[in-house]
This record gives sequence, structure tokens and C-alpha cells, in this order.
Amino acid sequence: MDFIEFTDFRIIDAIDIFLVAGLLYYLYRLVKGTVAINIFIGIVIIYGIWWLTDLLEMEMLSKILGGFLGVGMFALIVVFQQEIRKFLLMLGSTQFNIRRIFKQFKSISKDSIAVTEITPIIEACVKMSNSNTGALIVIKRNNSLDFVKSSGDEMDVEVNQPIIESIFYKNSPLHDGAMLIEGNKITATRVILPVSNDRSIPLRFGLRHRAAVGVSEKSDAVCLVVSEENGQISYLKDGDFVLYETIEELTTIINNDLMQ
Repeated sequence: MDFIEFTDFRIIDAIDIFLVAGLLYYLYRLVKGTVAINIFIGIVIIYGIWWLTDLLEMEMLSKILGGFLGVGMFALIVVFQQEIRKFLLMLGSTQFNIRRIFKQFKSISKDSIAVTEITPIIEACVKMSNSNTGALIVIKRNNSLDFVKSSGDEMDVEVNQPIIESIFYKNSPLHDGAMLIEGNKITATRVILPVSNDRSIPLRFGLRHRAAVGVSEKSDAVCLVVSEENGQISYLKDGDFVLYETIEELTTIINNDLMQ
């Protein structure tokens, strides 16, 4: 009888299992390396115990755990507030946007938007790296950055290497905070960014890196950070550090990300 029921397994059931597995995988990625991972594992364990008690018809324990899971949903919204926000932003980004299906129309919509020239930005970062000049550059993709733009000094300057270097020069009045680039223009300097509370960030990284993580968690913007301590150039996207081996590889990665 069980074999006959198993043969009734439908394609839609396979799709259902695949979607649930994908959802759990992305939820795990969101909380991986954070304090929330322990809470996530705890919830999975409680759910597993509840499922087992319900299967064994242990009514009293099953009702207690079921009630806890029901009321606990409201608590989860508070506990996982940042993770839920990041997940919703990820769903609304171009990685999951239906416009991705119609890439042939994308070039038409981008004709009126200036494409960011990465080469002068990278060259400026390399030069600042050689002199251990700290810098934080935020490059807009699709999400609006008005929520941080208003905190700085608005500009309207074409992107070029000397301007970027002069802004982050140690004695420049504009070197504090972040630089915001939209299209191929520097649109704001001295921008104050939200600082991430992610405890998985190594202690060797300072406020610049935490601010870059913070803004890339709350938007789909990408960030370049030049360390003032060791001159290391870091690239961040979706709240994570993106590894690369050469400057040429970094340039290719950023160009690909900006085309998405």
C-alpha cells in the first residue's frame, strides 16, 4: 500500500520539495556567522520535536510545543528583523526580479543611464592603497540610496581618478565618511552610513568596513573600502566580503555586478 502511495508522487511534489529546500538554504545563508544562527537551529530542533510528538500522538507535549511555535512567530519577527529585511531586499533585487527574464529590453532602459566607469575608481583605490589613505566608496546599482545620501554633502561631479584621490586626501575636509557614486557621477561625499552589528566581521576591520557591510545589507549597492592601516582594498556586496586575487579580477567582478 505504501509503495502504491509512493508511486503517486507528482512532479509538483518535487517542485514543492525543491522550493522548500531552496528557502531553507537562503535562510541559512542569511543567518550564517551571526548570533541568529543559534536561534535558527534551536527553532528547527523544536519544530522537529513537535513533529515527532504529533506523529506519536503525544497530545499534551504536542499542544505545548505547537502553541509555542504559534506564538513564537511574532517573537521571530523581532529577533530576525535585520535578516528578514535583508531577505526581502534580496527578493526585490535584480537577482530575483522578473526583469532579469527580459534582458533584451534591459539595454534599452540603460541607454539613458550613464554607466559607471570602474577603471578610474579602481586606479584611485590602488594609488590610495599605496599611500595607506583610507577610503569608502559606495556605488549605486538599482535600489535608491536617498536614505543615506541626505546625510552628506551633495555633489555633481564626473567620476575621475584625481577627484576621488583629492576627496579622500587626509587633510581634505571631505575625506570623512563615504563617497556616493550614481551612474558615472559623484553625487555625495561625507555620507554617514548605517553600521552593521554582524559579530562575524573580524575585529581587524574597522568602522569603514562595518559601514560598507551595513549599507550593502540594506540595499543592493556595492562598496570599495581602502584600509588606512594596511592599504588593503576590500570589495563588499550583499553584506559580504567578495574575494579576488588580482586588480584585473576585481575590475571584472564589479563590472559584472553593475550589469545585473
